[in-house]
Amino acid sequence: MQESIDVDKLQLTKKDFESDQMVKWCPGCGDYSILKSVEKVFPELGIPKEDFVVVSGIGCSSRFPYYMNTYGMHGIHGRAAALATGIKLANPKLSVWMITGDGDSMAIGGNHFIHMARRNVDLNVLIFNNKIYGLTKGQFSPTTPKGSKTKTSPQGTFEAPFNPGELVIGSRGKFFARVVDTNPKHMAEIFTEAAKHKGASIVEILANCIIFNNHTHGLITGRETKADNQLYLQAGKPMIFGKDNDKGIVFKGTSLEVVTIGENGITEEDILVHDPYTKFPGIHMMLANMMPPAYPAALGVIRSVKADTFDKEVWDSVEEEKKTSPLKSMDDLLRSGNTWTID
Repeated sequence: MQESIDVDKLQLTKKDFESDQMVKWCPGCGDYSILKSVEKVFPELGIPKEDFVVVSGIGCSSRFPYYMNTYGMHGIHGRAAALATGIKLANPKLSVWMITGDGDSMAIGGNHFIHMARRNVDLNVLIFNNKIYGLTKGQFSPTTPKGSKTKTSPQGTFEAPFNPGELVIGSRGKFFARVVDTNPKHMAEIFTEAAKHKGASIVEILANCIIFNNHTHGLITGRETKADNQLYLQAGKPMIFGKDNDKGIVFKGTSLEVVTIGENGITEEDILVHDPYTKFPGIHMMLANMMPPAYPAALGVIRSVKADTFDKEVWDSVEEEKKTSPLKSMDDLLRSGNTWTID
């Protein structure tokens, strides 16, 4: 488990984590904003620079290890979760950050992804969700909205898309948050919360691919529409949003409903209060599924539940076995069981 160290003694700055490599994303890509937010957060975490590891698979997002001045690994398509898990198990003190996209994590990497979430490996996972395959030039991905016309779906996709939050929570994930790439200040806050969480902290970033899927999150991030389509969640605070801060979320029957404060006798007391810490995932699942135009997108930490981590349990079992096993060395192992002496 990573132990926090006095930040002032480390005296790290954003520049310590800036790579000398040329950043080769398209001009206007949302990934630049994500990169700057991560560079801002790392020196504030109280972790020695040599204890950071950035791991990725394949895709535009997965160039990230080159653009961070840390240890890192650029893996093969969909295998970032397996690599990150292995690194964390081999050296639990490391702060391991897995950078992935909606295609890398939920298509070819889907099986690794759900089991990483289920096992609760102590990793920090950033999913760049632009709802398209950008690096390979515009094919539909597992999160592309049904009916979308792309390079590989000229008649419109026939497939129902994944919702990353629903997938994480359905996989028994303990931490899920969502941010938008147009709000770097909020991104930095949530990345910090993710880093503090012990276990698999998974953050979906609604990122824009300016070339192949521009404005795919337009209702959520557009200047004229964002106020009525963004719900910033805070633990213990009512779910209020809107340009005039007069809209809220209530629980009605078996579902969530958008209401206007002041209409039909609705007051602030009626608005649902956010509790990310409850183990019951029902409301968290509903929040993860809220999307415009019927609902605002829930942003911030949606779910944050304490639980033992996979890596801790593995190492606890190793230590327990050391105490109880009659085998104390490799020589003991080789001479145990049935042995023969050959003349």
